[in-house]
Amino acid sequence: MSLLPIPASGLPDGAVMPEHMLSIVVPMYNEAENVEPLLARIHQAMEHYSQPWEVVLVDDGSTDATANEIRRLAAHYGAHVHAVELVRNYKQTAAMQAGLDAARGDVIATLDGDLQNDPFDIPRMVYRLLTEDLDLVAGWRKDRQEGFWMRRLPSRIANRLIGRVTGVRLKDYGCSLKVFRGSVIRSVRLYGEMHRFIPAWLATVTTPRRIAQEVVTHHARIYGQSKYGISRTFRVVLDLVFMYFFMRYRTRPGHFFGGIGIVLGALGSLVLAYLFCVKLFLGQDIGTRPMLFAGFFLLIAGVQMVTSGVLAEMLARVYHEANGASAYVARPRPDEQESDGWRRPAS
Repeated sequence: MSLLPIPASGLPDGAVMPEHMLSIVVPMYNEAENVEPLLARIHQAMEHYSQPWEVVLVDDGSTDATANEIRRLAAHYGAHVHAVELVRNYKQTAAMQAGLDAARGDVIATLDGDLQNDPFDIPRMVYRLLTEDLDLVAGWRKDRQEGFWMRRLPSRIANRLIGRVTGVRLKDYGCSLKVFRGSVIRSVRLYGEMHRFIPAWLATVTTPRRIAQEVVTHHARIYGQSKYGISRTFRVVLDLVFMYFFMRYRTRPGHFFGGIGIVLGALGSLVLAYLFCVKLFLGQDIGTRPMLFAGFFLLIAGVQMVTSGVLAEMLARVYHEANGASAYVARPRPDEQESDGWRRPAS
């Protein structure tokens, strides 16, 4: 079944794709009508692909016939189409993580299962990832085929806010069409609804200089219903607060809580010092003044925040020491075949 025109691959003339193994991960929820045309489109796009590839379809606890369609078509196409069925609807982030866990390739591409992302963009993005030595190539839906007020405007605001907070400035955080270096994306675990922050998460294990974006094709939805609404904007704000804390204070939470505690404690101390001077030098009654209660509450809150910072520091150290987690991620060093790396005295 071919619903859309077949574009060119977009690779430069005479380009040779570097050796790799590619996994295409597609989380799906109630997309029964899209499974068959999506797989047909993927096979059209990958028909002349010069490297080994596989497809991992993740059914996120669909209530329609999505799981049955995935099983049927996996048997039809062969062993390179893998089905992962979740026992209930865990939402897109968990479904994507399940697909990443099942993927075996050293390059991993992700896309939505609603036919709005075009698999024909994948070879071009993979080629750029490998030839430019990148860790992520994110899709940019420059000509987005969706409503302005309910979809594009909130996304533009969210993209700018996320870029300002995380320091990873992309024009389209919400595009699911992304190509990753497998070793990098596997070093990150996705929880909650953090799939929209994947580029920012990757910035915790790689440099933003190795993250690029590529203009991709975006199609209007043909079958099924959109799973997104304006309500997700509020969830983005909450997730962004956590993302800000994680990126800057994961290994030093005491600085976050302690900084707030010092500010609150200083304000409370100033208020109490002022009231002390008023009582001592002016003889005014301060026992019933609201400032007295405010000063005490600020001081107590400051002490509590500092204490929370100390406890958070202890928990962070226990986590890193008990789990062998490192405060940094370094790239593998190249094998040194000519020398063992030691400077030895001249004989």
